[in-house]
Amino acid sequence: MPKPRSQQISLVDTPYYHICSRTVRKAFLCGVDKETGVSFEHRRRWIEQRIFQLSQAFAIDICAHAVMHNHLHIVLHVDSEQVKKWSTGEVLERWHQLFKGTLLTQQYTHKQPLDKFQLAMVESTAEIYKQRLMSISWFMRSLNEPIARQANREDKCTGHLSDKRAAFLLLALLRTVHAGFPAHGSSLSKPSL
Repeated sequence: MPKPRSQQISLVDTPYYHICSRTVRKAFLCGVDKETGVSFEHRRRWIEQRIFQLSQAFAIDICAHAVMHNHLHIVLHVDSEQVKKWSTGEVLERWHQLFKGTLLTQQYTHKQPLDKFQLAMVESTAEIYKQRLMSISWFMRSLNEPIARQANREDKCTGHLSDKRAAFLLLALLRTVHAGFPAHGSSLSKPSL
């Protein structure tokens, strides 16, 4: 039985993770379907643009990515220190780049007057958004859902494009390298990711 994501991700141990997300129903993320000759190469651009857009809003850096014909590899770095510096306004601005938010968060960002109870609700909601903006699960959800909708429109079908559960791999090696391991790698055997 698979482990819950809460047990797979530990930012205390490492902020680096390798994610693999596969398609379902033999769908193509990119490349050419050899049976039909249909090219899906334009989808690579969709995915890369969405990854870039998400990296601008989330406290998650993209270390590397590879879009294959039926799956995606992405190496992420969760920058939990960055989130600590964000004001309520910055959290809401980032969230609203991707999602509508609530009526109160919209009013707050448009500098409309709010009473103290409404401000307390905005602060509480911003805390929830802040946690989501450093969540790998929310990042992958925000990546996969819009791409699936576009692909489904194009394929004239419904349903999920990718597995609901992406595979997570903790990258302890990257943590060691990030911590200042010798650049020449004399103490490392050939690592593979």
